[in-house]
Amino acid sequence: MNLHSIKPAKGATHKKKRLGRGEASGKGGTSTKGNKGGQSRAGYQRKMAHEGGQMPIQRRLPKRGFKNIHRIEYKVFNLGQIDQLAEKYGITEFSTENLYINGLIGQTDKVKVLGNGELKKKLNFKVSAVSEKAKTAIEGLGGTIEILK
Repeated sequence: MNLHSIKPAKGATHKKKRLGRGEASGKGGTSTKGNKGGQSRAGYQRKMAHEGGQMPIQRRLPKRGFKNIHRIEYKVFNLGQIDQLAEKYGITEFSTENLYINGLIGQTDKVKVLGNGELKKKLNFKVSAVSEKAKTAIEGLGGTIEILK
């Protein structure tokens, strides 16, 4: 085998269609684009969600619900979860910094502690919000709670 004798496999290459090169080519005149209208013109771009004149789906379907722009979203941790996390990561202070360092929350996430489950050891908390049940359980074990703004 020599470099000058190398060819692509049979059927691997195809000749490009030459559009608009005379009627004899079979693809002349309108260049297979049909007659008139936007789609036959240069620079045509289909509009997003255009359905050919049919009423678009975003206009057929009704609006539903309400999105409260003042809602505060929290990453929620229950007391039972906190006990397991403290054991697993060796946490003595349950704060947003410690949770971020251990990859449990994002940098800007707010944390809320809920009272489901049981806390077995004393921990200090620096979080955005705490439920009443969780607050009594934490203070009952001698832990402190600091609410962050």
